[in-house]
Amino acid sequence: MAETVQIGVIGGSGLYRMPEIHDITTHKIETPYGMPSADITIGTLRGKRVAFLPRHGVGHIYSPSKVPYRANIYALKSLGVRFILAVNACGSLREDYAPGHIVIPDQLVDFTKADRGRSFFEDTKGLVMHVGVADPFSNELSELLADSAAKAGGTVHRGGSLVIIEGPRFSTRGESEIYRRWGCDIIGMTSCPEAFLAREAEIAYATMAHVTDYDVWHSTEEPVSTAAVVETFQRNLRIAQQALAEAVEALDETAVWPAHTGLDGALMTDRDHVSQEALRRLGPITARLFAAAK
Repeated sequence: MAETVQIGVIGGSGLYRMPEIHDITTHKIETPYGMPSADITIGTLRGKRVAFLPRHGVGHIYSPSKVPYRANIYALKSLGVRFILAVNACGSLREDYAPGHIVIPDQLVDFTKADRGRSFFEDTKGLVMHVGVADPFSNELSELLADSAAKAGGTVHRGGSLVIIEGPRFSTRGESEIYRRWGCDIIGMTSCPEAFLAREAEIAYATMAHVTDYDVWHSTEEPVSTAAVVETFQRNLRIAQQALAEAVEALDETAVWPAHTGLDGALMTDRDHVSQEALRRLGPITARLFAAAK
């Protein structure tokens, strides 16, 4: 059995290759939803144990549509994770969110289309939940992450709507303009359903989105390309690592925030009809809610 860890980080493999991390162990965790993207690396950072998970797998082998999102969140929850610091690359849909800047979004627009495993409760007979996600990111964790990114030297924008597209292709100019007219500020491919699953798992979740490009709407900039995304993100990697270290140090692991009770009031199934098979399958996801009722 792996150790209990309160803090999780989801991003690229470069995030846990920092000199500050030590006492590293790796853990293979099987879940009812299959294996997560990769083995989970646990290391000590600023005196705290942190679980690192590369979202796209080691070597970036999963496309955005094929990331095993449910397995990833379930595996982290089974370790005891209560806080997730996510890191993403994103495109900018507005002039003042420039490449190299960091955005801590406060809203999500889900424009994905494939079956990504959007919920722990969508295919579980005998346990129906409707979880509120009006504010999909933890306000408290987002504020801490923004402060940490600023302290690390990043140009930080607090707030913004992040639209998630299916990928793996980039947008057409027409699509990019539509997202701008909708009032979206940045664009990415992976925060949905990741943020929603974290809410269902009662994990406080925030993301640090690194602007790598202006998508394809900007008339005086080159359209987004994979090479440009990788180059810009690599330049920001040091800031991302430093920001995570600052956030981990500042985070109070005993904090109890609204995200930690996200299932309260969400149960639709009569408790007398809740399936024991569903409870076994969901294990750590629903343990707090049903333990409280005993």
